[in-house]
Amino acid sequence: MHIQAITLFPEMFTALTDSGVTGRALQQGIWQFAAINPRQFADNPQGYIDDRPFGGGPGMIMMAPPLQAAIDAARQSSPQGRLIYMSPQGKPLNHMQAASLAREPALIVLCGRYEGIDERILTSNEVTEISIGDFVVSGGELPAMMLMDAVIRLLPGTLGDARSAVEDSFANGLLDCPHYTRPVEFRQQTVPDVLRSGNHALIAQWRLTQALRRTLTRRPDLLADRRLTPEESRLLQYIRQEERDIPL
Repeated sequence: MHIQAITLFPEMFTALTDSGVTGRALQQGIWQFAAINPRQFADNPQGYIDDRPFGGGPGMIMMAPPLQAAIDAARQSSPQGRLIYMSPQGKPLNHMQAASLAREPALIVLCGRYEGIDERILTSNEVTEISIGDFVVSGGELPAMMLMDAVIRLLPGTLGDARSAVEDSFANGLLDCPHYTRPVEFRQQTVPDVLRSGNHALIAQWRLTQALRRTLTRRPDLLADRRLTPEESRLLQYIRQEERDIPL
């Protein structure tokens, strides 16, 4: 996958390109990265790419011409690249959306700054607006890196064990179950016996039960949108009987 970021701060993306599983995947050629700074397309010696908003108001707006030139430059190397704008007004990012983006051949991620970008960029291009939550940050770079990390780790070969992505929270519509490692005892808390039993069927049932329990208590909205299997329905009924304080 070829990912390009249109950003005023290309150096921020070294957190992805130089570190962790995403950095290793880049070295292995699983994905490629390029950053395009719209300042190089500014029509003034100072490299200004923002101006005051028409109609007044606080802050500055990123101008359309340099942004469009940066998008056009990105299109030259990725003609079919999906253009994404990180915006608090976009559709909230979730696992299904990340998995869908991971099947794209290329992504072009536009990172806004200041009070936002000229609306004509959005109306004159086919753009997917994506949000990482109902809050505002200083620019689109951190949200873009979160999006990219979520997508890259789903690319084949990125993770050492492909099951890691499959068993993550949200991958099957549920939150993940609790996990434990050595030592067996820590601060008078012991690893559940079932996880040390060697009985893989019981372990799988325990993990599903814990995933359902955690989802019910922390994110019941996920269950409302989920078609439960007969096994999940049985386990969920057992959990609700056990925890009468959770509303049906």
